[in-house]
Amino acid sequence: MQIDWLTVIAQIVNFLVLVWLLQRFLYRPITDAMARREERIESRLAEAQATREAAEAEARGVREEQKALEMRRDEMLSEARHEAAALRARLEDELREEIEARRRTWHAHLQEEREDFTAQLRQRAGHQVIDIVSRVLRDYAGGDIAAQLAGTFVERLASLDAAERDKLMRAAERAEGPARVDCGLALKPGARGHITRAIHECVARDIDVEYREDEDLVLGIRLTIGEQTVEWSAARFLHRLETTLDEVIEGSGSHRPGRAPAAG
Repeated sequence: MQIDWLTVIAQIVNFLVLVWLLQRFLYRPITDAMARREERIESRLAEAQATREAAEAEARGVREEQKALEMRRDEMLSEARHEAAALRARLEDELREEIEARRRTWHAHLQEEREDFTAQLRQRAGHQVIDIVSRVLRDYAGGDIAAQLAGTFVERLASLDAAERDKLMRAAERAEGPARVDCGLALKPGARGHITRAIHECVARDIDVEYREDEDLVLGIRLTIGEQTVEWSAARFLHRLETTLDEVIEGSGSHRPGRAPAAG
């Protein structure tokens, strides 16, 4: 069998042309299209991966922010609790101080009222005593109570010890004004002369003497020379009465409703 080399060469050339044509117009466009599609797919996958990573990063950021917010919320709640506790303690202290201040004010006001009441009661009691004693003396002794007070005071002045009399004499030497005699009753001229003579005899001969009435002196007379004072009165009896009244008032006040009895 003879081989037609011309035919073989022509077929080989046709095959090569066919391969070139396929490569040129079929395989290359297909491979290029596949490459472009693969690139697009890889690009999309990369974008998706980047988007996923961004989403995960954003989610982590959100979780961290949420965690930070929760921590801040706990801190704020703790601070609010501490501030509320401090405010409550401060308000309680202020309320306690206000209550204590009002209690002290109330006690001071009560003490003032009691002192005023006691002073008024003492004054009224003193005037009652004066009135009663005056009536008794007038009815039964027929004398002048102011004159008897003057006589008693003169006796007390004459019976002063040496130290007291020496103080009065030195005070009279230093005194720039007159000696002052205060009495709770109006002294008649005779009683005043009696006291003046006693002062001149016992203290100083040339000192002037002035007289005044003092309602606070109950059945008594007070001599003041400079800074020295000599007094005799029934005030000590009234002070004793005042002490008794204070004890009665305190005893009655300690047994009022709502208060516990005072310890014995």
